[in-house]
Amino acid sequence: MNANIEKIIKLPTKQKIIILVLVSLIEIAALIWFLYLPKHNELNALRAELVKLEDDITKKTQIANNLPKLKIEYDRLNEELAKALTELPNSKEIPSLLTAITTSGKSAGLDFLTFRPKPEVSKDFYAEVPVDIIVSGSYFGVANFFAAVANLPRIVNITNVAFSDVKNVNNRMMTKVTCLATTFRFLDKKEIKDDKKKPAKKK
Repeated sequence: MNANIEKIIKLPTKQKIIILVLVSLIEIAALIWFLYLPKHNELNALRAELVKLEDDITKKTQIANNLPKLKIEYDRLNEELAKALTELPNSKEIPSLLTAITTSGKSAGLDFLTFRPKPEVSKDFYAEVPVDIIVSGSYFGVANFFAAVANLPRIVNITNVAFSDVKNVNNRMMTKVTCLATTFRFLDKKEIKDDKKKPAKKK
């Protein structure tokens, strides 16, 4: 028999109990350290991952539930974009639009003294097409001209309106009107690229 075991056997009962308790505590500590704690940490990590997955599922479920509404909104925005596209002409349509403006003025009984297109002003994806206009005629004719331009299928803004040479001719108030008519057109991809290549103007 091992000498150490014989020594333990010969020890008083109280000391044997203390040794047994110490050995048991060491075994318990070893079990906790090498078995329980790793499993406990792994379980906590899995619980955290489960909470994250459940949260992710909840968010994706909410998105899925909102898909019909999002599709309706997407379709509505597409319709608005299509409508906007019809209101902004391309470069080929600009001459016909300018002709429509002059036709509207002549139909309202106005005489065009000046109709001078100015250089285009490029923006992000569109260009402003300004035109200096000077017309003469009656107040009623001017009002009809502005109304006709507002009702054109394309966007045309009338700004910088100034009246001059107001006079009464055969009981009709005649005037000369100076204004700026601005329409817009979409830039094609090549124009946008070329515009981006231009060096920025120094202020």
